[in-house]
Amino acid sequence: MRTVQRLTTLGTLAALGLCLAACGGGDPAAVSAGRVAPAVTPTETTMATSTPAGDGVTDTSDTFGTGCANLPTDAGDEGSLEGMLGDPVATAAGNNPMLTQLAEAVQSTDLTDTLDDTTAEYTVFAPNDAAFEALGTDLETVKKDKSKLTDILTYHVVPKRMDAEGILAEGTLVTVQGESLQISGSGDEIMVNDANVLCGNIPTANATVFVIDKVLMPAS
Repeated sequence: MRTVQRLTTLGTLAALGLCLAACGGGDPAAVSAGRVAPAVTPTETTMATSTPAGDGVTDTSDTFGTGCANLPTDAGDEGSLEGMLGDPVATAAGNNPMLTQLAEAVQSTDLTDTLDDTTAEYTVFAPNDAAFEALGTDLETVKKDKSKLTDILTYHVVPKRMDAEGILAEGTLVTVQGESLQISGSGDEIMVNDANVLCGNIPTANATVFVIDKVLMPAS
């Protein structure tokens, strides 16, 4: 019996030895010569093939909010969801009938080229026209102060592309202006500081846009 077990063991070891030789056996020379791939642990395989969750890019089917009903429905209209999809964010805002005041302000502060830079990605909280009009006489005062207007506009821009799920998960977002925004709510009911999201997850070529009902003012 011991003889049989010994022969069996020797046979197993011999087979293992042949397998290691054929597979390179972890020989560094074999690996470097490209004949075999180095051994990879399950953990390393998972890390190598996994994709970061949530890149913030949305599609037209991801939009939400009652304010979305105010967008043009003709796909051929540049201000529609389909029309904005291929344009960088400043251009898209300029074509959006809900954001004419914002587009004018962006143009007057020379931020158009910055926001239309397709090598960068943003999350933009865009006050609608009613939000600007609610400023009343203060609106004209702000428009005359280019530095202050630039601060206000960049306070609405986050230098990272996120969708609704992403901004809710973050909770606090640091803006291009330097100060932070507070995100609260759940599902389709989202607030940015004390402004309500009217239409969210709007996709553009380099940004995800959330139309809001108030112009946000930085503390400084």
